[in-house]
Amino acid sequence: MMSDKALDILPGQVVHDETVAAKAPWAHSLLKGQALRIVDLEGNQAVDFLAYNLHDDSERYSAQDTIAAQRNVYLTTGSVLLSNEGTPMMTVTGGSVDRHDTIGGACSCESNTLRYGHHTRAQHACVENFLIGNSPFGGDSRDLVPNINWFMNVPVEADGMLGIVDGISAPGLYVDIRAEMDIRIVVSNCPQINNPCNGFNPTPVRMIISG
Repeated sequence: MMSDKALDILPGQVVHDETVAAKAPWAHSLLKGQALRIVDLEGNQAVDFLAYNLHDDSERYSAQDTIAAQRNVYLTTGSVLLSNEGTPMMTVTGGSVDRHDTIGGACSCESNTLRYGHHTRAQHACVENFLIGNSPFGGDSRDLVPNINWFMNVPVEADGMLGIVDGISAPGLYVDIRAEMDIRIVVSNCPQINNPCNGFNPTPVRMIISG
């Protein structure tokens, strides 16, 4: 019987294990101390990610506070993800991809049109996925803030320019995150097909919660 390598070295028992289809939204709660492993099943797939305090969603992930506190724009093992109140929400506890993006943002129908032409206006985008994921909880566009892009490669050049280039992930690579408070996660499995963030071919990812 073959072992499932995606379940190796997980803390505690698996309490949820789900594959999120390409281009789809996903939302789930994560209690303090529980761990989330995101597995890039086919490689080079950006996973746009927001987090909110489960009991008061006016407190939410803050890219600005996280970057300022760690004095680095990339997330890697040991990074502590802070809320807009400066409270630790999550810690990156491990993984097999060197770094993750905090500044590339989420694609939208409007940004696609601006960057790639009016013919892309009808293409599904991450902002729409975030709105769908937040809607059961009463969330709307006012609840969207700068997000994390797991597995996405956004290098910052010496002159401050940034770009979205080929990913540094590969099939089966993963990132591990531990919740430092009770949180709700909203994810867009990025549908972008106009730049290399998904290798121009969005693919599924796997979400494993344990603890």
